[in-house]
Amino acid sequence: MDKKTFYQTAITYTIIVLLAILLAFNYQLFIVNNGFAPAGLNGIATMIQYKTGFSIGYMSIIINIPLCVLAYFLLERNFAVRSLVFCLVYSFTFLFLQKLGLENFQYNADGHDTIYPVIISGLLSGIVYGFCFRSNSSTGGTDIVSKYINHKIPTLNFFWVTFSLNVIVAIISFFVYAEVDANGITTYNYKPVCLCITYCFVSSYMGNKIIKGTKTAHRFTIITTHPDEIMHDIQTILRHSSTKVNAEGSFSHGEKSLIVCVINKHQLLTLKDILAKYDNTFSFSETVNETYGNFKKIK
Repeated sequence: MDKKTFYQTAITYTIIVLLAILLAFNYQLFIVNNGFAPAGLNGIATMIQYKTGFSIGYMSIIINIPLCVLAYFLLERNFAVRSLVFCLVYSFTFLFLQKLGLENFQYNADGHDTIYPVIISGLLSGIVYGFCFRSNSSTGGTDIVSKYINHKIPTLNFFWVTFSLNVIVAIISFFVYAEVDANGITTYNYKPVCLCITYCFVSSYMGNKIIKGTKTAHRFTIITTHPDEIMHDIQTILRHSSTKVNAEGSFSHGEKSLIVCVINKHQLLTLKDILAKYDNTFSFSETVNETYGNFKKIK
């Protein structure tokens, strides 16, 4: 392993460890005291802790080690190892936080305004899920199951597969969080189900946004008889390069030039002003979710 690869690997595992610690804090501070199951197999572990007192940390270890072993043979070795590291760090951190005593820092809605810890925990979990998968890792549980399904059926979006699996957890929570009064009468409440679905939606949405990337831009395709002038304006005014391709019109069969360029969102109006100066010019734009590659900066 060369030095560059070593540093990249060290950074990746550092990120995974920090994400695992963040998720453990998220569960301890915003989830366990607010009467809802978050998502996936960790959601089932949360319900087991709620009913029996058996820690989420221990349950996570019991569930995720076999899943990571299966992922090692059925999916990717790097993915499985990184997921295992995440799950172990998360479990031991959660167990440590339980003994640390963070009662004064926990968000305890006490049955009121529980939507706030759900939204906060959903956003934090979505951040963890998104960056985990950008690092070719996962939080274990249904993430590994969803990864396997996505591996078999690549057209399915990973986060919406996970969301579908989490609906099962929401249904189970309807029965787990039922209350029994002094007369032994069971009262079922839809609130935990709604909170679970809200959490799943927020975390799936945030994770999907992160995994798609935030380097959004706009790709312009310009058909014109003034290619040199427009390319010069794009380079000098917008500080972007462009690519020219010779083209032919289907009606007149006249020679045209097709220019392709990618610009930032805040440069849209400026490019439209540039194009408005030239006749025989037609263009259309498309949204680019993320840009890739290495390009030299031209002074």
